[in-house]
Amino acid sequence: MIQRRPLILGAAALAGLAALGLPQLAFAQGASKLKVAAVYTVPFEQQWVGRIHKALKAAEARGEIEYKATENVANADYERVMREYATAGHQLIVGEAFAVEAAARKVARDFPKTQFLMGSSGKPQAPNFSVFDNYIQEPAYLSGMLAGGMTKSNKIGLVGGFPIPEVNRLMHAFMAGAKEVNPKVEFTVTFINSWFDPPKAKEAAFAMVDKGVDLLYAERFGVSDAAKERKVLAIGNVIDTQPQYPDTVVASALWHMEPTIDRALKLVGNGQFKAEEYGMYSNMKYKGSSLSPLGTFEKKVPAELVARVKAREAEILGGKFTVKIDDSQPRSTAR
Repeated sequence: MIQRRPLILGAAALAGLAALGLPQLAFAQGASKLKVAAVYTVPFEQQWVGRIHKALKAAEARGEIEYKATENVANADYERVMREYATAGHQLIVGEAFAVEAAARKVARDFPKTQFLMGSSGKPQAPNFSVFDNYIQEPAYLSGMLAGGMTKSNKIGLVGGFPIPEVNRLMHAFMAGAKEVNPKVEFTVTFINSWFDPPKAKEAAFAMVDKGVDLLYAERFGVSDAAKERKVLAIGNVIDTQPQYPDTVVASALWHMEPTIDRALKLVGNGQFKAEEYGMYSNMKYKGSSLSPLGTFEKKVPAELVARVKAREAEILGGKFTVKIDDSQPRSTAR
């Protein structure tokens, strides 16, 4: 069993409110801070959870919330930890319910005065269970365009965690973007059936490179390490890992959780929180996602390809192009 490791985070001093595209909470001097807790099944360093943690830490730094979080919670312990936080009087509980849907929803029913904002492939549950997901298919499409233009072998490998909607839709968008630029490209798709197992992801990536893949979609940690060792390129996901892999990671589809978290905090603070779908706040127009700067690859990516990607990005932001959401499990196309 994974050992649960608690982390209690004290509130930082009040700082200036950041402009993040959505209204921020305004607290009068001496007003009570919201008590917020988060329950994570993986460590803070895992990219998906890391983005949620980062947004909540920013709210803590602004003096808006008291924030406590527990990482590495085993699925069997998830319900218990949620109940502990709810019983302790936390007004908002954040987490990821993908593998513990029934348990998480049961806790929400048992604590109707506590608000819940959970990563989930399911629907909101009235009155207090809102759901979100990383709908970053738009920058994933743009990163796929870069991949399609940068591969020389026309063979791209994708290594994912589990074939669930939140992963599938990003892979499909990435593949569609690559196909737009390079119709000849073939894909090899592998799932490691783990959210955090860098060695396993690395081995899966090695196997792809051995079969001629020269560009890897790093949906999981470990893939970019394999790409670096085998001197092939990679596309990042959720966070920008180019600083760690300056000669390997071309670009990344970034997820920004601040619009989602800040909206939820505002509604809880105003007593207006209800069961809603928050997925849309990960879209580019809400600044919930973006394509990372090319950085070290700025002069390595052909100017014509950069122009195509920027033109498509402008069309997405202007509502003239819609990236299709396909939650079905992607399949390999390589022969």
